Amino acid sequence: MSNKSAVRELYTAGEPDYAVPPGETILEYLEDSGMTQREFALRAGLSPKHLNQLTKGTVSLSPDVAEKLESVTGIRARFWNRLEADYQSTKRRLRETRDAVAFDEWCKALPVKELIGRGYIPQEPSDKASRWEQLLAFFGVSSLSAWAELYETPAVAFRQTKAFEAKVGAVAAWLRLGEVAAQATPCAPFNKSGLQAEIPKLRSLTLLAPEVFGPELVKTCARNGVAVVFVKEITGSRSCGATRWVSPTKAVVQLSLRYKSDDQFWFTVFHELGHVLLHSKQGVRVEPDRKGEMDDPSELEADRFAGDVLIPPQHAVRLGGLKTIDSVRRFAREIGIAPGVVVGRLHHEGKWPYRTGNGLKRKLDLVDEFAD
Repeated sequence: MSNKSAVRELYTAGEPDYAVPPGETILEYLEDSGMTQREFALRAGLSPKHLNQLTKGTVSLSPDVAEKLESVTGIRARFWNRLEADYQSTKRRLRETRDAVAFDEWCKALPVKELIGRGYIPQEPSDKASRWEQLLAFFGVSSLSAWAELYETPAVAFRQTKAFEAKVGAVAAWLRLGEVAAQATPCAPFNKSGLQAEIPKLRSLTLLAPEVFGPELVKTCARNGVAVVFVKEITGSRSCGATRWVSPTKAVVQLSLRYKSDDQFWFTVFHELGHVLLHSKQGVRVEPDRKGEMDDPSELEADRFAGDVLIPPQHAVRLGGLKTIDSVRRFAREIGIAPGVVVGRLHHEGKWPYRTGNGLKRKLDLVDEFAD
C-alpha cells in the first residue's frame, strides 16, 4: 500500500449522521463565559424563547441575528452565518436518508400542536421533513433510536406498569419539557446530607402561601443539587411528578400540579425527594395521577418517606381520633403542618369520606406562575 493510500484511509471519514445547530456554539459560549441565557438574550435583543429555540435548532439563525450575536460574543457574523449554512446543508442531506414511514408514525404519536402552542417548535415550516427536524431538535437527539432509548423506554414503562391510560408520546414530551426547564435552573453540586438536613425546613413550607413557598422550595433544593421545575402536563401524559438525574451531580424533580391541592402537591414533592435521597441515579421515575396496586419496592419506599415526613409515625397514631374539622386544625397546628395535608391523609387511609374536610385543602395555582 502506498503512503498516499494509507493517509487517505486514515483520514477519510463518512458524512456525520447528525446536524449540529449553531445554537450549540451559543451554549458553549454561555458555559465558558458564565452568562445565563436570560442575560445573553437581553444583551442580544432577543426574547428568551427565541434564544432557547436557537439553541435547540428549531428556528433558523438569520443574518440579522448573526449581527446581534457578533455584538455580544465578538465572534464575526459571517462565522454564525456559516454555521447556519452548514447546519441547513446537513439537514437537507439527512432528510434524504430518513425512513418516511417510521418518522410519520413517530410524529403522529407526539403532541405536535401542543408543542407549537407552547412555542417549543415553530408554526412554520410545517412540511413533514421540517417537522421531523424540529422534533428531533426539540428532544435533542439525532435519530429515532436515540429518542426511543432516552424517552420512549421510560414512557412505555410508566404506561404499562402504572397508568395505562397515558400516551407514550405525551409522557415523552412532558419529560423533555422538564429537562429544558431544568437546564435553565442553576444548581450547586448534589449534596445528599445537605438536602436531608433541609427536609424539616421544606416541611414547614406547607404552612406558607404559594407565592412564598414556591420560590423557597426551588431555591432550597437548588442549593443542594436538585432542580425543582413546574411543567404543565401535556394532554394525555396523566403524570403528576417525575424524578431523574441529568448528570451525576444534578437531579431533577418535575411537578405538573395535575390536581391543584396542597395535600397532593406536598406528598408528590416529598415522594420525589425520597427517590433522590434513597434510590439510585439510574433511570427515570414517573408518577401517575392515580396509583393502583404497586409492586415496585422503590415506589412504596418513597411513599413511606413522604408520609413519614409530612406526618411522623409518632403523630400518625392519633389520626384515628380526629373526628371534627376543629380537631384537624388543632392537630395540624400542634405538629406544624398544613391542615389540608392532614385531611388528605385521612382520606387516603379511609378514615374520612372524600367529601368531608375538603374546605381545609388549599387550592394551588403554582403551575400558572412557575411553569412554562
